[in-house]
Amino acid sequence: MKTPRIPPGAGFVVVVLTAMNLLNYLDRYVPSAVKDLFKHDLGLSDAETSYPLTAFVIVYMLSSPFFGSLADRMSRKVLIAVGVAIWSVATAAGALAVGFWSFLAARAMVGIGEAAYATISPSLISDYFEPARRNRVLTLFYTAIPVGTALGFVIGGAVGEHWGWRHAFLICGLPGLAAAGLALMMKEPPRGGTDLEESTEAAPNWPEALRLLAHNREYVIAVAGYTAVTFAAGAMADWFMTYLVRYRGLGMTEAGNLMGPAVVLGGLGGTVVGGLLGDWLRNRTRNPYFALSCFSMIPSILFAIAALLVSGRTAIFCSILLAQFFLWFYNGPINAILVNCVAANMRARAFSLSILAIHLLGDAISPAIVGTLSDWTGNLFGAMFLIPLTMLLGSLLWGWGWRALPEHPERLETVAAAHH
Repeated sequence: MKTPRIPPGAGFVVVVLTAMNLLNYLDRYVPSAVKDLFKHDLGLSDAETSYPLTAFVIVYMLSSPFFGSLADRMSRKVLIAVGVAIWSVATAAGALAVGFWSFLAARAMVGIGEAAYATISPSLISDYFEPARRNRVLTLFYTAIPVGTALGFVIGGAVGEHWGWRHAFLICGLPGLAAAGLALMMKEPPRGGTDLEESTEAAPNWPEALRLLAHNREYVIAVAGYTAVTFAAGAMADWFMTYLVRYRGLGMTEAGNLMGPAVVLGGLGGTVVGGLLGDWLRNRTRNPYFALSCFSMIPSILFAIAALLVSGRTAIFCSILLAQFFLWFYNGPINAILVNCVAANMRARAFSLSILAIHLLGDAISPAIVGTLSDWTGNLFGAMFLIPLTMLLGSLLWGWGWRALPEHPERLETVAAAHH
C-alpha cells in the first residue's frame, strides 16, 4: 500500500477537460435546438432529422474502442487535442450542408472527435486523484454536461431563430479550436500513479480485456443501467424542445429559453447533489453509488411524465427542472464505479466499451425510434412516453446492483481512512 500524491497540474487539467466537456455537449445538441429549421430547409421527415444524431452516435461509439486502445500507447493529451479539433471543425461544417447526406456526413465526423476526448478524459483524471476523491472530481467534470446541453438549446435556438440554423452551427463549433490548443498545455501523470495498489502489469490484449470486463459484475450492471438511462436522456434531449413547439405552442426561442435554464439548473444541481450524497452514503448502505442511482430515478420518472402532461409555462419549467435534477444524481457515482472497478491498465478501454454500449443501445437509436413512431402514428406525444419507461428500466438494473453485488469492505475502510 502506498500513499498517493496528487501530481502537479491537476487543477488545470480538471478545468480544461471540464470546459471541453461543456463544448462537447453544446455542439452535440445544437441540431436538436434547430431541428424544425433544418427539417424545412433540407426537406426532411421527422425520422430523418434524428438520423444525423444517430450517425454521430454510431461513429462515436465505434471509434471509442480504437481511441481506448491508442490511449494505452500514445500521448493522451495529443489524442484529446486532435479529437477536440476534429469535432469543432465538423460541427462548423454542418453549416455547409446542402441535403440529407452532406448533413449526415458532417454530424458523423463529430463522433470521431468526441470519441477521442470522451474515452480518454476520465482515465486521465483518475490518474491525478486517488479513489477516495474521484467521485467528487468526476462530479465536477460531469457538471459540464447539463450546462453544455442547456447552452446548446439556448444559443442554438436563439441564433437559429434570428440568423438561421447555419449560423448556429458556425457560432457553436469554432470556439472548440481554442480548447484544442489548451489540451496541449496539460501535463500527463503516470498511468495508475494515484491508485492505492500500484500495478506494473502490461495492458491486456483486447480478447483478455473483454473477458475480464464481461466477468466484472459491477462493471456490467453499471453499464447496463447507464445504457437504459442514456436511451431516455438522448430521446428527451433531441425531442423535448420540438415537443414544446408543436404541442404547447411555444416559439423556438421561447422553448429554448424555457428548457435551457431548466436543464442547466436541474442538471447542474442534480450532478452536484448526487455526487455529495453518494459520498455521504458511504458506510450507511451497501453499494451506495448503486443505491443512490436507483432511487433518484423514481422522482425523475414522475416529473418527466408531468412535463409531458402539464401545459402552463411555469408548470412545464418546474417539471423539466425537477426531472433533470433527479435524473443527473447518477452521473458522478456511476462513472466513479466505472473508474474504480477496473485496473488502471484497462480504464481507457473500459470507458471505450462503456461508451460503445450506452450509445449502441441508448441514444444512437432512441431519437430515431421516437421520430419513427411519430411518423407512423402521427403522435409525437405518445412516442415520448418511451422516456420514462426506459428510465424505470435503468432504476431497476441499478437497484439489482445495489442488492445483489457484494460489498467492498476494504474499499470502504480505505475511503473512511482518507477522511481522517
